[in-house]
Amino acid sequence: MQNTAAVITVTVAGSLFILSGPSGVGKNEVYKRTSERLGSIYRSVSATTRAPRENEIADIDYRFISEDEYDSMVARGEMLEYAGVCGNHYGTPQQPVQEKLHAGLDVVLEIDVQGMYLVRAKYPDAVTIFLAPPNMSELERRLRGRDTETEEKIQLRLGIARDEIKHIPEYDYLIINDDLDVAVEQLCTIIAATRCRPTRLDSEQLLRGLLDG
Repeated sequence: MQNTAAVITVTVAGSLFILSGPSGVGKNEVYKRTSERLGSIYRSVSATTRAPRENEIADIDYRFISEDEYDSMVARGEMLEYAGVCGNHYGTPQQPVQEKLHAGLDVVLEIDVQGMYLVRAKYPDAVTIFLAPPNMSELERRLRGRDTETEEKIQLRLGIARDEIKHIPEYDYLIINDDLDVAVEQLCTIIAATRCRPTRLDSEQLLRGLLDG
């Protein structure tokens, strides 16, 4: 008689990933390619008070809001984290993140170092990843290549980048975005490995299925 293997059904919780890195390092492109390969990943759409850049799509790249709406969301406790950057305000709406995690989806937050500390305090199991440029000269080249900001803003962003890089030792993982394909492969590996953690699963349900099946 042929043995029939039992199928174990286990409830899986979503994992929270925090992806930080200097402006211009390529966080959005690395995420997009990773999402295309792995699927079942939700990118939290940050809210910002800055104006859209060319080719940015509202509610996909960012949720563009007014200063008044931003202040109201902060006052109502609707932001998971929020901060001012280069004269503009950014924040992560809390409700969509919680809903996706409870639905078993992995969530990626593209947030700065300050935001990482705030979110990690609320979600200690969050996996933190820093995406760094190969060097500051290359980061400056990429910022200038966007052709969207003044010289003053570029120098400000480079100064912020130097400060952010000092926090790399506080992160779980470091990816150097020198070769885009390699960076995507490394992020995919980190996410895939996290999905194998037993802590994502309902432990009682898992053990019952393995031992009693």
